[in-house]
Amino acid sequence: MKNIFSLLIAMFLIQISFSQTGVVSGVINDGEYNDVLSFANVIVKGTQTGTTSDFDGKFNLKLEAGTYTLVFSFVGYQTKEITEVKINSGQTTTVDVTLNASAGQLDEVVVTTTARKNTEASVLSIQKNSVSLMDGLSLESIKKTGASDVAAAVQNVPGVSVQGGKYVYVRGLGDRYTKSILNGMEVPGLDPDRNTLQLDIFPSQILENVLVTKSATAEYPADFTGGVINIVTKDIPTRAEYSVSVGAAYNSDFHFNNNYLSGDKSSTDFLGFDDGLRDNPISQSQEVPLPQQDGALVQNLTQRFNPRMAASKEQSFMNYNFALTAGDQFEVGDNRLGYLASISYRNETKYYDEYINGQIYRKDESDKSNFDLLADRTQNGELGNNSVLISGLAGLTYKTEKSKYQFNVLHIQNGESEAGIFRVDNYIISSNTIKKDNLTYVQRSITNGLLKGQHTFGSDNDWNLEWNLAPSLAKVDDKDFRSTPFRVSINPNTNEETYTIEPSESGDAARFFRSLEELDLAGKIDLDKEHTLFGFDAKTKIGGAYTYKKRDFDVIKYSLPILNFSSATFGGDPDQLLSPENIYDPNTGSGTYVRQDSNDSDSYSSKINITAGYISEEFKLASWVNAALGVRYEKFDLIYTGERQDGSRLVDAKVLEKSDFFPSANLIFDLNEDANKKIRTSYSRTTARPSFKEASLAEIFDPISSTTFIGNINLQPTYVNNFDLRYEQYGESGDFFAVSGFFKSFNDPIELSFIRRAYGQYTPLNLGDAKVFGGELEIRKNLGFINGLQNIDFNLNFSLIESQQEYSEDERQGRLDNLRTGETLEDYRQLQGQSPYLINLGLNYKEETSGWQGGIFYNTQGKTLQIVGAGDVADVYTLPFHNVKLNISKAFGKNKNSSISLKFDNLLDDDVESVYQSFGAEDQLYSKWNPGQEISLGYSIKF
Repeated sequence: MKNIFSLLIAMFLIQISFSQTGVVSGVINDGEYNDVLSFANVIVKGTQTGTTSDFDGKFNLKLEAGTYTLVFSFVGYQTKEITEVKINSGQTTTVDVTLNASAGQLDEVVVTTTARKNTEASVLSIQKNSVSLMDGLSLESIKKTGASDVAAAVQNVPGVSVQGGKYVYVRGLGDRYTKSILNGMEVPGLDPDRNTLQLDIFPSQILENVLVTKSATAEYPADFTGGVINIVTKDIPTRAEYSVSVGAAYNSDFHFNNNYLSGDKSSTDFLGFDDGLRDNPISQSQEVPLPQQDGALVQNLTQRFNPRMAASKEQSFMNYNFALTAGDQFEVGDNRLGYLASISYRNETKYYDEYINGQIYRKDESDKSNFDLLADRTQNGELGNNSVLISGLAGLTYKTEKSKYQFNVLHIQNGESEAGIFRVDNYIISSNTIKKDNLTYVQRSITNGLLKGQHTFGSDNDWNLEWNLAPSLAKVDDKDFRSTPFRVSINPNTNEETYTIEPSESGDAARFFRSLEELDLAGKIDLDKEHTLFGFDAKTKIGGAYTYKKRDFDVIKYSLPILNFSSATFGGDPDQLLSPENIYDPNTGSGTYVRQDSNDSDSYSSKINITAGYISEEFKLASWVNAALGVRYEKFDLIYTGERQDGSRLVDAKVLEKSDFFPSANLIFDLNEDANKKIRTSYSRTTARPSFKEASLAEIFDPISSTTFIGNINLQPTYVNNFDLRYEQYGESGDFFAVSGFFKSFNDPIELSFIRRAYGQYTPLNLGDAKVFGGELEIRKNLGFINGLQNIDFNLNFSLIESQQEYSEDERQGRLDNLRTGETLEDYRQLQGQSPYLINLGLNYKEETSGWQGGIFYNTQGKTLQIVGAGDVADVYTLPFHNVKLNISKAFGKNKNSSISLKFDNLLDDDVESVYQSFGAEDQLYSKWNPGQEISLGYSIKF
């Protein structure tokens, strides 16, 4: 490592020589769109020397005096050669060219990046010329698979899996080790229980591409290990462009079902937010007395609550969506002004008539020879869910001769209502049967602004400056969660069931209000200088970044106990609990009343400050060896305010203060003259830090799962050493082959673990060291080499991953105490959230002349450790879900601007299933539901 830093210092001290050189400059024009062609490639024929045009199509290339042939190329355009370009010492030669669209296959693909970033070829070009190991997904690819959001789309990237339809894992590693950014900048998440952003809230209509970086360079944040997922939204079009799309989907299990469960609805639910119907009727400053203290006030406060407590049945509707986009650019003097606007709407309904979740099975502690897992709690029932997602994107871009200014505003609004009726049978810890009605509504939103500037300057235009400012505000409101448990008693003679509210057995009915607000202020600046080093083109990069995050999390809980009722049965109807005749009456001293049960330990306030700076050098050691060496410095502070249930309290306490250097080294070996075959190697040091609530005193109860999260104020960051090796081969017509291997070593990894003997409580812990290693294979191949199959593309990516997590002392002892007869304990186990294998397979047909396109796609992942067992509770694994999708579309009309599509999802009708697994025992269900089979129809038009 010392040698790496010495080499870096030496390179930065080398003087740049300007003698005996001249400059060739000009503008590359787009012959198809009558516009400039940004970031086209300019190469001196027969060499690796070259450059790219900037965002105004302009290029500058410094060369020694002489006569050259220049080759101009761009993906999808005819390559053009200009001969006899004479360079004179100290002078500038002007060469302007126009590239026209290619009618056939390309002769070469040598582009570092592209203004038209939404095609498969352009994303492959970004991958090819990146100094880091990268995979990508273009809008064109997303349309082929029919994915409606980022989470559904990105699982087609090698080594990427999706948990719960929302959270992306890279290389089988949990969301803690995956960084999600928007247009290169941080955005806050919408789930207090997660360390990354849920990606199902980003509709595919606003996307340009999704880039997944798997090896670190100095300019990337240090807190990622599996990968950085950069969601790139649409840029302004090169000409006027307007589009409309509509769609609908039908699932026979979910839609037009008369047994669909729902709660009450506000007038604005269809817009993704509540109109106030579910607001807390009691102000936070209001003290809630006990009935014996002020019976009249208690009666008044209780009457304020919406009396609806029961899930009711109605007919469900099908899914539907629409999207509108508009964009154009205009000349403003010698400059250009462009705009882009997009709005999309999605309304989805799900219904599960057999929904199993949160069951508990235990090992027999009294008899080690009994391998069977014993049921402690079984839970199943019905669940109805409706989710509304609205996103709006608006942007302005202003381009001058040497600068580009961009301003974007993105707002995403999501409202999700859920109603369920569950039957819970308890066996070991307690013995009873509970019927429970749950009503929930979650209102989420993200508002993100991006102000960005790019500037080219210097006598040879060899300096580039980019700055970004990105404020974000995220809000999550769990509005009036309602839970009503009844104990079920069965008459042994008649088998009739009676229902009673018994706090000692089932607990009281309850209402919860939770709110999370997070403000993020992120800014960064990057400066690079093109120069020569060792006789080759090189680039020095320096930059800095600052991120401020502030999160406030509040929980208010109210219980609804009952006084002096001889029999609180209410016929098993939760709505009777708050009916006028059953509300507490101070004259009789009986009835349902409201009691505030909030704990200060449920709420907290935290702040994070991250100050960063980096320096790196991209250069050639030989004409066929490219290198990128760099180091990043980050200072991380986490400041916490909150308290435990025992009354211990911290106020603005700096619970974490870390200053670290994160070196990185990437080497790329070009194996042929066209650089279409490469070997990449990389090393980097990265980190994974605790989330806001993890490094805290918080003790947060979840009313739906009946579990409690316990914060760990002593939690420390994880540090990871990453090694990568990859072979790549780029071919014609988008053909691509890659095989790679990776190794990661973890120091003090963080995992969520159940607390031994504290049933239903879990906490984050620094466990023993861990290792993850594996390989990836990707093949993209046009089948034109087989007669008659030139319109069919084959895609395959496969990842095989092994992880080894050492036990903490507490976990090891708990496992030893519960070994079955004949069972031995391994030295390590699988890492939580790590998938042992991932498979994506697809065949796609496209015929340009007729406009027909179709594809069939298969996706699955291996058995994944979902929950780490504790003591007598066995490990829970998510079983493979085998999803087969079929998409068919037809483009028609003038210029094929209209299209209609038909999609089929989950053709195998597979279940989503998690199970307890233990030595010698039959698997037992933790959770299970069937997502059904969906058929959808869509229509879109561009004009």
